[in-house]
Amino acid sequence: MNRIDTAYQFYDKHINDKEKLALIKEHNLKTAGSVPSVLWELFGSLLTGKTGNGLKGADLQGWEVKSVKMGGSYEYQYHLNTGSHKILEDCEVSHLFCSYSENYQDVVVRVIPGSLLADSFFLKWEPEYRKNYQADAPAESRRQRFRKSIPYGYVEKNGLLLLQIADAKIVYRNDELLNTYSG
Repeated sequence: MNRIDTAYQFYDKHINDKEKLALIKEHNLKTAGSVPSVLWELFGSLLTGKTGNGLKGADLQGWEVKSVKMGGSYEYQYHLNTGSHKILEDCEVSHLFCSYSENYQDVVVRVIPGSLLADSFFLKWEPEYRKNYQADAPAESRRQRFRKSIPYGYVEKNGLLLLQIADAKIVYRNDELLNTYSG
């Protein structure tokens, strides 16, 4: 079984968890956000064949995984002691953008190399990051985490479509693209 099929099986069992989603709906709770980011990272790991990178840096070896409800922005967080390194790493790794419908029946996965995001985002954010954590900055203006985001529309326009799931079925897949970026 190839990586897309393996990732899809995981999606069908753990992200599109019909029993859990039915209970959430029955109890009049919101389904969006009921899938933790670590499950999207595991989905990305199964897709790319790359394992986690530990607690620091990109989520996976050579990959950053982002997930958002369709229409939302993809958030990046940078911390005081590791953020400077992480911003530069984001310029080098590939980014896997997963968007999902509120009921998780529809999922779109796009890829953008970090080098194509660097000038528009990461390198522009770096001076703001440094300013946020300057030792002489007033404490009330320093944020615990430096947060920035890449707009959904930017990813939709510029990302390479890797996988599309509609009504919980694969309707598009690009195995060659995956092989190009994951080896």
